[in-house]
Amino acid sequence: MKAANHQITWLGQLGNNPLAVAGLLIVGLLCIVALSAPWLAPYDPHAIDTWHILESPSRAHLLGTDLLGRDCLSRLIYGARISLLVGIVAVGIATVIGTILGSLAGFYGTWIDGLIMRLVDIILCFPTIFLVMAVIAFLEPSILNIMVVIGLTSWMGVARLVRAEFLSLKQRDFVMAARISGASNARIAFSHILPNAVAPILVATTLGVGGAILTESALSFLGIGVQPPTPSWGNMLTEGKDNLEIAWWLSMFPGLAILVTVLGYNLLGEGLRDALDPRIRDSEGKS
Repeated sequence: MKAANHQITWLGQLGNNPLAVAGLLIVGLLCIVALSAPWLAPYDPHAIDTWHILESPSRAHLLGTDLLGRDCLSRLIYGARISLLVGIVAVGIATVIGTILGSLAGFYGTWIDGLIMRLVDIILCFPTIFLVMAVIAFLEPSILNIMVVIGLTSWMGVARLVRAEFLSLKQRDFVMAARISGASNARIAFSHILPNAVAPILVATTLGVGGAILTESALSFLGIGVQPPTPSWGNMLTEGKDNLEIAWWLSMFPGLAILVTVLGYNLLGEGLRDALDPRIRDSEGKS
């Protein structure tokens, strides 16, 4: 009963936050567009039409055409699939790695904590985008490699967060009770402590998707991410940067898509943080 009431409480908090609702609507719309791309796209995103090269937005092509006469709206819609896939898979990888290592560091402490945290510090010394670029340089640019590399280079924040939660939660009475009842360390860590640390992990995951989408777009813009002719918002920006004076739409619409998508995930993440953090709810209730 308490769990159900808690769920209703944080859902109500989320629903009362207009910015969080706006973020949820943006993310939901992105998912619908990505999943419905074959039905929503008016043209084949790879179809070349030399009779309609660099056409400005019109009834036939709502967002114009590119250097090969391909419909920009269709490519933008299919590009949403790439962004969503990269964001979710990359952050999923980072969350799994960060949660496991953070749990071990926070639960066991001692030299295990020291070793894992020094590894985190070493990796954080390198700017993420340059670290990703250095790894990608030795691999074949592909969607799979990009997702894996972004995931493997962005787990440190989750690890720190989970470690801090474990350090706090393992001192609680319910953990002591589990130890007295004879529960194993693995059961205590993953059945008693980890479920109570899900809220901040969920917030970090939501915020991380926006960062992963930005990283993929930056890599594609630099030519080492998703390779043409596969449509990606990043490589669409690359195609448009040399034609800004005569074809402004080539850069404007992919740029707006990235901006709105990342903003949506950030708003949703902040809304989840406000709804799931009891300290914030309590302070708002007192005020």
